[in-house]
Amino acid sequence: MITVAEKKDFIKWFLNSYTLAKREAAWLLTFIASNEKLLEKVHFVDDIHDLPKSILISTEDVTMTPFKFYKNNRVTPDVETAFLDIRSNPDEDIFIGLYFKDRDHSPEYAAVLEGNPMERQNMVKDSLLELFAEMVLDQATFQFTKEKLYIAIDEALKKGDKVEFIKLTEQLNQLLKDVEQ
Repeated sequence: MITVAEKKDFIKWFLNSYTLAKREAAWLLTFIASNEKLLEKVHFVDDIHDLPKSILISTEDVTMTPFKFYKNNRVTPDVETAFLDIRSNPDEDIFIGLYFKDRDHSPEYAAVLEGNPMERQNMVKDSLLELFAEMVLDQATFQFTKEKLYIAIDEALKKGDKVEFIKLTEQLNQLLKDVEQ
């Protein structure tokens, strides 16, 4: 868990080290850094997709959108709207994605970086879908093998091949037994 002090120190370092593409965004970050209750709700993330309330902030040295505020599938480039929402809803989590030169190599950024909680949910959902797909495939394979054995057993009966009939019925019985377990 990242402390409020670490977040505050990071924001101060960031504002002293970089020039933001949208100056009002610096004012917003300064406001957030001055409020410990808000800092508890702030999360710096690499990916802001699928989050209920997020902010994208870029510096002048990258070619990204300067500022975007996302909340409940609404998007605005207006910093004041973000400020009013944050001030009016101090108990809501805020996910901030910062885009600046060398962010992938910044130990200061890495120290406050958190994972996107929606990515964890997506991983769980993906695992469940994988499991479901495996179950469907297993069932289809079972049905195919069972029907193929029934056909082969019928053929062995038609030919009067007792050895083949016994071998195939043992395979069918084993298949049915394996499915029951």
